Amino acid sequence: MATARKDVIESALSLSTVERVELVELLLKSLDAPNKSIDAVWAEESEFRVDAYEAGEIKTVSSEQVFSKYQK
Repeated sequence: MATARKDVIESALSLSTVERVELVELLLKSLDAPNKSIDAVWAEESEFRVDAYEAGEIKTVSSEQVFSKYQK
C-alpha cells in the first residue's frame, strides 16, 4: 500500500500546475459530500429565519458592524 501511495504522489507531483490544481479541486470536492439530513435542517432553519425577518421578529445588524467586530 505504501508503494501505491508513493506512486500516486510522485505522479501527482509530475503534473503541470494546472493539472495539480484540478486534481486538488477534485480531491477536496470528494471530501465535501452532501449530507441530505444536514441540508434539510439548514433549509428549514433558513426558512424560519427569513420568515422571522419578514415578520420583524429578529434584529439585524449591518455587514459593517459584523466585519468591524472581527477586524480588531
